[in-house]
Amino acid sequence: MKGAGRRALLATAVLVAIFTGGCAYHVAGRSQSLPAMIRTIAVPAFENATTRYRIEQRLTEATIWEFLARSKYRIVSDAAGADATVRGKVSAVETTPLLFDTTTGRPTAMLVTVRCQVWMEENATKKELYRNDNFLFRNQYEISTDVASFFEEQDPALDRLARDFSSRLVAAILEGF
Repeated sequence: MKGAGRRALLATAVLVAIFTGGCAYHVAGRSQSLPAMIRTIAVPAFENATTRYRIEQRLTEATIWEFLARSKYRIVSDAAGADATVRGKVSAVETTPLLFDTTTGRPTAMLVTVRCQVWMEENATKKELYRNDNFLFRNQYEISTDVASFFEEQDPALDRLARDFSSRLVAAILEGF
């Protein structure tokens, strides 16, 4: 009887440890590290300090869509009615050829690097909730060797870049990385 009591006590202790010892694992993209009082986030248009046409508009739009898809927050464009504001400034966009077609010498894969300053502040207190002055995003994109389709692919490629960028940015803000 004494041995059975010990086993029952040990089994109970193990079960308590399993169910109460949460190790803070969560599904990626679903953690909310922002203060509970924030319900509305403003995402005004990012600034563009580059010569890349409309890149700030694409990144802003993709960031808004990503917040809508991944969070419970109401997203607005004007900071006046929001609890917090996400601001950004695109400081550099660089493209570097990675792979080349051996017969034509044209690039077939490019590395695109986007560098931004991004910050989020609580509007009432002006307290910074997130800041990264060197938010760096890199991704590789394949391009067509056909000249006619190259120009047709440019806008969809920039849209993919904006979606990939915003996915990383929103995850960094929501999860506090």
